[in-house]
Amino acid sequence: MGIFRGGPSPEHEVSLKTGGNVISAILQSFPDKYQIKDIFITKNGEWYMDGLLVSRSKVFTNIDVAFNALHGNFGEDGKIQQIFDSFNIPYASSGVAASLLGMDKVLSKKVFAGAGIKVPRGVSVSDNQSAKDAALEVLRVLGPSWVVKPSSSGSSLGVSVANGFNELVSAISGAFQYGQKVLIEERVVGREATCGVVEKFRGRDYYSSPVVEIIFPVEKCFFDTSFKYNGKATEICPSGFSRKVKEEIERIAVLAHKTLNCKYYSRSDFIVSEKGIYLLEINTLPGLTTESLLPKSLEAIGVSLPHFLDHLITLALENR
Repeated sequence: MGIFRGGPSPEHEVSLKTGGNVISAILQSFPDKYQIKDIFITKNGEWYMDGLLVSRSKVFTNIDVAFNALHGNFGEDGKIQQIFDSFNIPYASSGVAASLLGMDKVLSKKVFAGAGIKVPRGVSVSDNQSAKDAALEVLRVLGPSWVVKPSSSGSSLGVSVANGFNELVSAISGAFQYGQKVLIEERVVGREATCGVVEKFRGRDYYSSPVVEIIFPVEKCFFDTSFKYNGKATEICPSGFSRKVKEEIERIAVLAHKTLNCKYYSRSDFIVSEKGIYLLEINTLPGLTTESLLPKSLEAIGVSLPHFLDHLITLALENR
C-alpha cells in the first residue's frame, strides 16, 4: 500500500501531517496486515518512495492500493486520481469528477443549489479584472458583509471576512494569490458545524458521523487556518444542536456526498442560522491530522483512526 503525501500545493505541510498520522496509525494497529510504502511528493513534483527518488512507474509496480493523503491542488482536484486510474490502482477516496467538483467552490455551489441545498448567495470573479473592479461587481449584487475565498483551495487559505469596500478590495487581492478565480459570498451569521459521511459503515450505505459544533472567540469571524491547526478552537461533539437540526445537517451532508458522487468518505461544513442551515462546502479528502474534525467525530462514537483507515482501505480493495 502506498501512502501519498506532500505535493505542490500551499497545503503541503498539512498533507505531511495527515500522511504521517495515517502511517503511524496503521503501523501501530496493523503492523502485519499492511506493507506500507511512504510516497513523498516534493513541492517541485519529484516523487520519493521510502526516501529514494523514483519514477511514477516504479511506485505503481510496488503498491496494490493507494491512500491519498495529499491536500489542495494536485491532491484533491482530480489530478492524482487520474494518475491512479491510468495505472489501474484502486484508491481510498473520491474519483476524478467528484474531486474536481468538490475542489471548485464555484462549480460545486451551483451543483448543490441545483439539488435543492441551501447555499449562501455568491458572486465569482476572475483575475482578468482588478480587485477593485471585482469589488465593484460584487457591490452591485451583494451588500456587506462578505466572506471572500479562493475558489480552489482548502484549509481556509486565503479566506477572509470583509465589512467595507476597502476591506473587500484587499480581501479579493489576497485571495487571488491562491488562484485565478475567487468566490465572494454573503456572510451568513450563525453557529458553525461540520458533519462527515462514511460509506458502507455500521450497516448503512451512507453513515453520517456525529455533528461537530465549532466555537471560537468573539474576535474571530470564522474558523480560519490558525484555529484549524493550533487546537485552540472549541469543538463540541456531540454538538449542542437540537435533534431536529442535527438530523437535518446529517441529511444534507449525505445528500451533498451523493450529489457529487463522492466515494468512501467526505466532510461537509455548515452554518446554522436563523434563516436555515447553509452548506458552505464539501471536503472530498478531509484532513486526518491529530487536530482534524472527522477523526474527532468518529472517536466520539468509539471508532479509532486506525480502524477507520482499515475500513476505507478495505472498501478500496473490494471495489477495484
